[in-house]
Amino acid sequence: MLDIQLVRDHPELIKKACEDKQLDPSVVNTLIETDKKRREQQQLVDELRQQANANADKIKQAVAAGGKPDPTDIEQGKAIKQQLKQAEPQLAELEQGYHQLMMRVPNPPAADVPVGKDETGNVVITTVGQIPQFEFPVKSHQEIMENLGWLDTKRAVKIAGFRAYFLKGEGLLLEQALLRYALKLLVEEGFTPMSAPSLVNSEAMWGTGFLPWGKEDHYRTQDDQYLTGTAEVPLTSYYMNEVLTEKELPIKMCGLSPCFRREIGTHGKDTQGIVRVHQFNKIEQVVLTIADEEETRNWHEKIRGFSEKLLQNLGLPYHVLLMCTGDMGAGQRKKYDLETWFPAQKKYRETHSASYFNDFQARRLNIRYQAADGTLKYVYTLNNTMAATPRLLAACVENWQTADGSIQIPEFLKNLL
Repeated sequence: MLDIQLVRDHPELIKKACEDKQLDPSVVNTLIETDKKRREQQQLVDELRQQANANADKIKQAVAAGGKPDPTDIEQGKAIKQQLKQAEPQLAELEQGYHQLMMRVPNPPAADVPVGKDETGNVVITTVGQIPQFEFPVKSHQEIMENLGWLDTKRAVKIAGFRAYFLKGEGLLLEQALLRYALKLLVEEGFTPMSAPSLVNSEAMWGTGFLPWGKEDHYRTQDDQYLTGTAEVPLTSYYMNEVLTEKELPIKMCGLSPCFRREIGTHGKDTQGIVRVHQFNKIEQVVLTIADEEETRNWHEKIRGFSEKLLQNLGLPYHVLLMCTGDMGAGQRKKYDLETWFPAQKKYRETHSASYFNDFQARRLNIRYQAADGTLKYVYTLNNTMAATPRLLAACVENWQTADGSIQIPEFLKNLL
């Protein structure tokens, strides 16, 4: 959520943000109009309340003096109450409409974010690692893992439907080793490891900006709760409606959780293997920092670097994309994707995403801190994938394959199996 003053002062900037992010810019004019009516109605209600209080005091003074209140004052008091009876519900309705509109206004992208309609507008900013050259026919991760007895999708589909899978034996152990290693790297960087709930209230989804955008891609329960697609939701919401102190910042959390996504709109994509699934495990980085964009941008580079370190240590080739406006979330100010090389597909596939939001999420979640000068400010938030399996597992399997169909696992991971 943005500061309403920013919308009032720079409506064209916000409209352009809507257009660049492929959203309807008409919400801006509707919001400004609703905000104006809301303020006018608030002023009317405040004036009526003042009149009601003054009238009540006048009547009390007359009674205290031993006299009787003026019938005119009594009638006037009744008239004011009747006016308030009509005005206050109107104000409440305007407030509700205003809040709903505010929650639908996107965050303007940073100045260095390229403008583009879709993924074709993304920019590769660096490529790391050598693409492996195999002297034997390259196999897909699905074929390798099935041959090794690590993966069973046929029985999983029978039990749980399309995009379901079983990891078995060393396949599961390797997945867990990857997660433990990723967690170890973050703990060494000072992150607090946390288990995170996957079932959250709607306030957390709205607060982190996963609602109203992308609503169709989340599973909703009969209790009006949601299964999250990332630990970003519970971790960023951890301090919801709390006031921190500047000396507590930055707060660095890393969450391990199962994640759930409906994958709406991906019919026919990635039907083989375990690259696109409904349920997976992920370690997410979340940072809360001071209200300073330069400091936030420094952290953005740092958290991306932690994920790059993981990929480099695993010996996986990858490149870094700077995402364009049309291929980033409504709340994101700037976003990087790391795409890892999949030899069988002969292309890079997304395995990590790093984003910063400034105070967009913090305003929605009401997370503030007392600055050193005593003022209250909203924290700035960032998040990044550290490891998401089984996609990362699939990349490892394809890049580590050998001629005899086995996998050459790095020694430091073997110790974690």
